[in-house]
Amino acid sequence: MDELQRFIFQIKFENAFLKNEGQAFEDMFAAIMGHTFPGDFQPVRAYGNKGDRKSDGYRASDKTIFQCYGPRSTKLDAMQAKVDTDFNGALGHWGARMERWIFVHNDMDGLPADVVQQLVDLEAANPTVKLGSMGYAELFDVVMSLTPTQLTDLFGAAPTQTTLSQLEFMELQPVILAIPRMEPDDNPPLTAPSATKLQANDLSDAAAGLLRVGRRQERLVERFFEQYPVPNFGEEIAQGFRDRYQALRDEGASPDAVFAELQQFAGGMSGSPEHQAAVLAVMSYFFERCDIFEDHIEEGAAT
Repeated sequence: MDELQRFIFQIKFENAFLKNEGQAFEDMFAAIMGHTFPGDFQPVRAYGNKGDRKSDGYRASDKTIFQCYGPRSTKLDAMQAKVDTDFNGALGHWGARMERWIFVHNDMDGLPADVVQQLVDLEAANPTVKLGSMGYAELFDVVMSLTPTQLTDLFGAAPTQTTLSQLEFMELQPVILAIPRMEPDDNPPLTAPSATKLQANDLSDAAAGLLRVGRRQERLVERFFEQYPVPNFGEEIAQGFRDRYQALRDEGASPDAVFAELQQFAGGMSGSPEHQAAVLAVMSYFFERCDIFEDHIEEGAAT
């Protein structure tokens, strides 16, 4: 797996982690664990009135029960009730078959202190069972240990650096032409951002890495606009990016959420590797040359 693929799979996993809720979150977890522990991890599904015996997955080698919790938004009382009900339920249903119990959650910020204390207290009261939790960081480590073939099966194909280096006009044109056109306004000409723009925008390492790699084909995008027969076509596309970026900022979206939405605006990171490489090149071009994300202001420049 090369650098570009690694950054893209990181972004794809982050997007999936943020997007999937409820049963979709549980299905994603089961698919990841199935690839990571083939023949060892067994997803558990509900069966009629017997339910799922308070388990969403079982790893036989260390007798671990996994319980997923992926609500739209986290509420402390509901989370604590979930932990208490599902742990004690699993204890009754699985008995000596359970030596570890893992609470799998979708809260990017981690567990509240009260829930961490609850897990510690439950383990102290049940010394035959080890308790733990899995969130974004733990699942990220599991995902990035997989092979490119496994990651492609989970999240779809990703372009390699070879794909990007071989990008041609024919792949670029449909991506650019599909971007919604907006009427140009009186904004000043596009200017190149400073070299520290990536840091200034607090983007994740994966998002920043994609933009750095995408710059290798920035010149191809520039030549596309230079040779396109419609005057000001590049400015029309740039204005569309500026308006979309400003709307996302007004909504209070995080830097990585803005990045993901602008990827969709540019054509999305699904489909063929060639299409994804073209989207990446376009994103990098407008990141470097127009008003998506904040430009870095050198210290003392405003005085």
